[in-house]
Amino acid sequence: MFEGDMALINGAYFVAAVLFIFSLAGLSKQESAEHGNWYGIIGMTIALVATILNPSVTNLEYIIVAMVIGGAIGARFALKVEMTQMPELVAMLHSFVGLAAVAVGFNSFLDHAAMSGMMLNIHLVEVFLGVFIGAVTFTGSVVAFGKLRGIISSSPLMLPHRHKMNLLAGIVSFSLMVYFVQQEGHMIALMIMTVIALVFGWHLVASIGGADMPVVVSMLNSYSGWAAAAAGFMLGNDLLIVTGALVGSSGAILSYIMCRAMNRSFISVIAGGFGTEVTISTDQEYGEYIETNAEDVADMLTNAKSVIITPGYGMAVAHAQYPVYEITKTLRDRGVEVRFGIHPVAGRLPGHMNVLLAEAKVPYDIVLEMDEINDDFPETDVVLVIGANDTVNPSAAEDPNSPIAGMPVLEVWNAKQVIVFKRSMNPGYAGVQNPLFFKENTNMLFGDARESVENIAKAL
Repeated sequence: MFEGDMALINGAYFVAAVLFIFSLAGLSKQESAEHGNWYGIIGMTIALVATILNPSVTNLEYIIVAMVIGGAIGARFALKVEMTQMPELVAMLHSFVGLAAVAVGFNSFLDHAAMSGMMLNIHLVEVFLGVFIGAVTFTGSVVAFGKLRGIISSSPLMLPHRHKMNLLAGIVSFSLMVYFVQQEGHMIALMIMTVIALVFGWHLVASIGGADMPVVVSMLNSYSGWAAAAAGFMLGNDLLIVTGALVGSSGAILSYIMCRAMNRSFISVIAGGFGTEVTISTDQEYGEYIETNAEDVADMLTNAKSVIITPGYGMAVAHAQYPVYEITKTLRDRGVEVRFGIHPVAGRLPGHMNVLLAEAKVPYDIVLEMDEINDDFPETDVVLVIGANDTVNPSAAEDPNSPIAGMPVLEVWNAKQVIVFKRSMNPGYAGVQNPLFFKENTNMLFGDARESVENIAKAL
């Protein structure tokens, strides 16, 4: 390879890395998110073109065929998937990254340049860790997809001594790595570790309850980044190392922020099965609930001076964000203060609700985070809880035995009047009953969220 060619490729990789950093910076704010996406798209295009044009890359025709097939499948699913299914798609994409890391690891082990001494040991450690992280990411992401899709129970898997089993899996895997390096590469040790890692990843995520899936998706995002970085080390690709490190570190930071928002320990998230030591009581009496209708809700909104809307996954399922915006516009035109309160883990993915509201053209300046709006509920006339459940559950603050005890929530019950939009009285994704539904200042509006909101809009 000519030095000029290598310099050109490294320059392209540097530009792509800078664009990826700009992409992350842009995605940190709703106003700049679109630009952030474009930076990422351009950066990835440059990276792919530079890699394909690398003179050391052979069998180019097979690579292009694979890219065309994969791109066609990806484009079809991306265009077909609903916004409510986006968390499932993200989880599945993470599994592909993990599986790719496993394949790269085995390929790098079976076909690498002649090495000896320290260089060989370093390469074997890279292979072992890359396969381990990739295998954990693969099965963990598949389980997360199953839970989000509803084909796997959202309840945590409560195997006896599960934490001890996780610890044993880690110890055995570390021992196998030492043996793998000492033997200068032993295929049986690598294969045994792969099986252990696959089971470990499955058990790690299966042990976590459905209410914590947003954190799990964020955690798996971090895992996939480190898996990509490990693949970069094995392939000697600097850009893949940088990109994987960016994804891995940003995913870890996001997971930490979300854990703080849920009053969870970051270490226990990594260990799996956090928040599952308590039991869920199903025989507690909460009293009677009060039912209302769209016309009465419209009257409350007409007479209100301040309104807060707290959306959840139910709004996404019903595609209710569009009529919600129409109500918001109508009330604001009449001089009513309308704002949105977003919980950090509302929906099934970090930022899920923000994307839906932006899609419906809701102004950014009235969409506030939980910490910004929680103190305002006592002065609020009406709160509309549209499809949210666990994120507005007072048990988090009032019941120390609740599975969500200690989790910061939107304190909507402090408002003068609360309207809860639900299809039925069934508990939320965490499987925990919500005492909010039975409070004196709460009215239940049953039915499809979109139809209910449209009826309110007509009544207004």
